[in-house]
Amino acid sequence: MVQRVAVVGAGLMGGGIAQVAAQAGYDVVLRDVTPDALERGLGAVRGSYAKFVEKGRLSQDDADAALARITTTTELDAAADADLVVEAVFEKLEVKAEVFRELDRICKDDAVLASNTSAIPITSIAAVTRRPESVVGTHFFSPVPLMKLCELVRGYKTSDAALAAAREFAEGVGKTCIVVNRDVAGFVTTRLISALAMEAVALLESGVASAEDIDTACRLGFGHAMGPLETIDLTGVDIMLNAATNIYTDTQDEKFAAPELLRRMVAAGDLGRKTGRGFYPHG
Repeated sequence: MVQRVAVVGAGLMGGGIAQVAAQAGYDVVLRDVTPDALERGLGAVRGSYAKFVEKGRLSQDDADAALARITTTTELDAAADADLVVEAVFEKLEVKAEVFRELDRICKDDAVLASNTSAIPITSIAAVTRRPESVVGTHFFSPVPLMKLCELVRGYKTSDAALAAAREFAEGVGKTCIVVNRDVAGFVTTRLISALAMEAVALLESGVASAEDIDTACRLGFGHAMGPLETIDLTGVDIMLNAATNIYTDTQDEKFAAPELLRRMVAAGDLGRKTGRGFYPHG
């Protein structure tokens, strides 16, 4: 049974996962490499709780209690007593592999080691550990406090027990789960959005239509809550580029090849909402 949770990475996703876990009553250790990163992450959690209180979705007492359940640290060893560890670091296999090697060494034998990756096969991540049966994908969606879906991803050796523990946690924080039984790069949701997003960028790049009209077409024509270019800005242009590149590397399928425009935007630092500019200005 999951009682103690550790989240590795205090960015947008890691902070959001820590937030919903603490709000659901779990004791949470939130780890990042610097005090500044932790303060930014905890500040975002504090601000999100404040918005919920303002809107009447959470009482001030409950918000204060949830915040008190989050402990921050720069030491990965703090995950030693966790029943479930959720990794939410940069979307690169080598970065995640380094974290999982250390977690394998640090964590107790029955701990479940989960990755919030959106595109990297869980089997590849699990392969660096001595306990691949305990490694599972828990792909949450941004912003975590608002989005209802969690993709549970079974690696080649993921056990039924690890998958069940991940489901218990995800449902415990209020998410609806789907199960990906074969961890192809990109799983279900990232493959779908990447194919649509790469085509949307290509249409914009070639002058077929404006960003506004492409997004309007998807919202009004397909009933999407948000257009693909708006989605890239929200997710992060760099994150989408990395996800599509990971899928393309694994599949060599041209529909996942990133258009030059996307690469140029990343090089220029136009990463979407988090930098103030992407396909749209944000300020």
